Amino acid sequence: MIPARYAASRFPAKLMQDLAGKPVILRTYEAAIHTQLFDEVYVVTDSPIIYKTISDAGGNVIRSIKEHECGSDRIAEAVADMDVDIIVNVQGDEPFIDRESLASVLGVFKNDKEEEIDLASLMVRITDWEEIGNSNAVKVIVDNRGFALYFSRSPIPYPRDREIEDIYYRHIGIYAFRKRALMDFQRLPMLPLEAKEKIEAIRYLEYGKKIKMVETVVSGIGIDTPEDLIKAKAAWK
Repeated sequence: MIPARYAASRFPAKLMQDLAGKPVILRTYEAAIHTQLFDEVYVVTDSPIIYKTISDAGGNVIRSIKEHECGSDRIAEAVADMDVDIIVNVQGDEPFIDRESLASVLGVFKNDKEEEIDLASLMVRITDWEEIGNSNAVKVIVDNRGFALYFSRSPIPYPRDREIEDIYYRHIGIYAFRKRALMDFQRLPMLPLEAKEKIEAIRYLEYGKKIKMVETVVSGIGIDTPEDLIKAKAAWK
């Protein structure tokens, strides 16, 4: 499922920006199809412009009925009556999604015999201090089993002891959910930490859900700003 809003505070209409002859959202949809990992791929949107773009291209698209604050809520509405076990949320501004990384995220559920994991997501190690300090780059810290402890737009952990090696991970906004965890999310109200950071993954943690993080070496290019779009166009060439 690819949630797609037309409005965006940092980069309005970013999903409809041209990327090598096609809108970003269509490039992302096609990339998800080409992984051949999914039984079905849908774009879920509140925008008639995005709806028409995907529909005209012959793609699967669902129009949201309600207003939603985040992608998880939008997807939960779309899958409520679907007979599915695992739902993957691919961000609409991630046209460079990587098949191997997605397969690794899905793989954690195959080994989860006790169904301890509510959702899984990706992280990539970062070393550039400009990126570490960038509030658009969400950072994550994990326990010794790879479960998320917290997500933040601030640098975490704080580098108080400079003699200890710096280890920072950027969260890549691709999630795989058990359906029950996603439906729980929709029913649970936003709490102060999520409201403050504007990171929906925090809601899962605040309500005790277990998020298994999978490390990847493929960082991709998420298109959050006009500068990101310039990088994406260069990378596409």
